[in-house]
Amino acid sequence: MKDIKYQIEFHSPWHCGSGLSAGADLDALVIKDKDGLPFIPGKTLKGLIREAVENYVHFSDSNLEELIPKVFGFSNSDEMNEIQKGEAFFSNAELDESDKSFILQNQLQSYLFNSISSTAINDQGIAKDHSLRRKEVTIPCKLYATIHFVDDSLYQTIVKAFGMIKRMGVNRSRGLGRCTISEIK
Repeated sequence: MKDIKYQIEFHSPWHCGSGLSAGADLDALVIKDKDGLPFIPGKTLKGLIREAVENYVHFSDSNLEELIPKVFGFSNSDEMNEIQKGEAFFSNAELDESDKSFILQNQLQSYLFNSISSTAINDQGIAKDHSLRRKEVTIPCKLYATIHFVDDSLYQTIVKAFGMIKRMGVNRSRGLGRCTISEIK
């Protein structure tokens, strides 16, 4: 069993939603930790990485399908009693400790976020009534995370599958969340 340390470098603003709004000001807020800093939950990362690994294994000629449930877990939706927890643990992706410290000491949290607006347009090219939406986004930055207890035989496959993840968060098809994920050696 090994650990994989990796970084997520965002190349564009991104939004990993909290499910909360700010009343009349913002319709969607990003998820933040107790100090008001952005992060990506490990559960979100686990799903993205699992999908990338499944795609990588499918398109390569490897026989690693049976290891995916061992690492990521398994749930049979037909029979709720058939649930297997995966061996791997996915940490949250967070800012580097030195960056966190600097931001907190200087109270710069608010500068990590921006807002964007969008509206629906009708067939005549006019904005539809009541369709204006404002979303909070996080500025491009680097986050760091670890996958603990990875089976040795799937280690390289996971690292290679990182390259299949090109976007993260909402509005990926509209330019948000462009990213590169890479292993830290």
